[in-house]
Amino acid sequence: MDVAAFLQNENENAQQVYVQVSHAGWMATSTGEKEWNDRLEAAQNEWKRYLSDPRRFEKIKKYRSDNQLSLLQQRQLTVLYNLMASYQQDPELSARSTRMTKELVQVFNTYRPTLDGKTVSNNDIRTILETSSDQAERKRAWLASKQIGKQVETGVLQLIQQRNEEARALGYDNYYRMNYELQELDLDDTFAIFHDLLARSEEPYRLVKKEIDEGIARRFGIDAKSIQPWHYSDSFFQSAPSVGDWNLNTYLQGRSMERITEETFRSMGLDISDVMSSSDLYPRENKYPYGYCTDMGREGKPRVMMSIDVNEFWMSVMLHEFGHAAYEKYIDSALPFLLRRPAHTLTTEAIAMLFGRMTMHPEWIERFVQPGSAALSPHLSSLQETMRRQMLVSMRWYLTFTMFERELYEQPLQHVNERWWQLAGHIQHLNAPEHTHYPDWAAKMHFALAPVSYQNYILGELTASQLLHSIKTNISQNMFTHQAGDYLKEHFFASGATWRWDEKLVKATGESLQPRYFVEQFIG
Repeated sequence: MDVAAFLQNENENAQQVYVQVSHAGWMATSTGEKEWNDRLEAAQNEWKRYLSDPRRFEKIKKYRSDNQLSLLQQRQLTVLYNLMASYQQDPELSARSTRMTKELVQVFNTYRPTLDGKTVSNNDIRTILETSSDQAERKRAWLASKQIGKQVETGVLQLIQQRNEEARALGYDNYYRMNYELQELDLDDTFAIFHDLLARSEEPYRLVKKEIDEGIARRFGIDAKSIQPWHYSDSFFQSAPSVGDWNLNTYLQGRSMERITEETFRSMGLDISDVMSSSDLYPRENKYPYGYCTDMGREGKPRVMMSIDVNEFWMSVMLHEFGHAAYEKYIDSALPFLLRRPAHTLTTEAIAMLFGRMTMHPEWIERFVQPGSAALSPHLSSLQETMRRQMLVSMRWYLTFTMFERELYEQPLQHVNERWWQLAGHIQHLNAPEHTHYPDWAAKMHFALAPVSYQNYILGELTASQLLHSIKTNISQNMFTHQAGDYLKEHFFASGATWRWDEKLVKATGESLQPRYFVEQFIG
């Protein structure tokens, strides 16, 4: 079989199996039903069987050595190789991690914390942390947000050990390093960027954190040194309180966030109305309580799963997830299945973050929320500072998560939660609660269900700032134009995974990844 026939066959086979995974995954998170979780496990096992086929893998390695390949053929083989390399192991070993992951998925999908003897949702806890002036209530809510950590800690740590065992069986030092290599990221270069960001942001962050803590201290009548994690507006200090008294929530009441989202994308010539109509946006019992976008088999018909409430947090998440969806939708449908996907997780995160930031942009607020210029004008400078605060706070959170996750895989930590709070103290400048032996870190589902992915949020933020700079320098000072949307479709979306992420960025912006655009925009 020649390489063209081989690749045609592999595209057809991969698509057939992958579609089943996408559908079962959507139904499992939509319903929380055991039947769909079982079907998802079966589909994932079939996908793993496809990827773990040693004869197919040997053929791929053989074909890759052919120096007569076209660029498109070479790229498909590289994508296949990166997909399959981590699966070339004992099927029983692989099935074990699938079962372990399935158990954790079920817990995260269905577990609901209790507060004051009542079952509550994540939205209920978030509302308390955002609005309550009762310190005792805030503490109880924060502790409730961590209850799931106790349910999953043992399983997550065992799964990390299992992943490392699988990676070592394939000749890698550990699962974390393996994933960087197969994601086409250089671990040392990437962490050099992270440590540089940490150093550059230290003093600006210290000043912002000091301002935030002083505001909290005044609000609760306490000393700033006594501030605890439950005094912040979310359970991991991922977001910062606004500067001034601007409150987008006021102007969202009675509005359709679906319509606002559609209008935002439509202004750039990006039609997401079909995605919106097929998505699942509101909370209900046993439904996955977080947000995500799925490509639904890479057929140009992505969907979004969320559990929204009418507030700024979920408005930002809407724009973020439908940013993912717009990217997926506008990938060239003529590409072979293997390349009909974003070039990298970081590139789709860049687009999602570019849109998710808009809730803090005065131009977006004025055009799509329409509070009126008289209501908005007095808050323009405070909105700018709010956005700077938010980006500094979220970046330091990303760095905390990423550096801790690397240690989970590279070091045999004895006192895991204590180390979590050491890093949170060093990077986020947070005070640890008294009982640091609880598994507070494990309440973040990404450690269990989205491993070695958080570095892509950091790289995505840097890429988003670089794309914004390119648009405003070369296309239009106004993002909400068809010219800006055409630029994204033609230079970033359409080519899918035809190019490596770093090659795509050079083609789109004329430069390799330049952290200075993020630094100039938010750090100074």
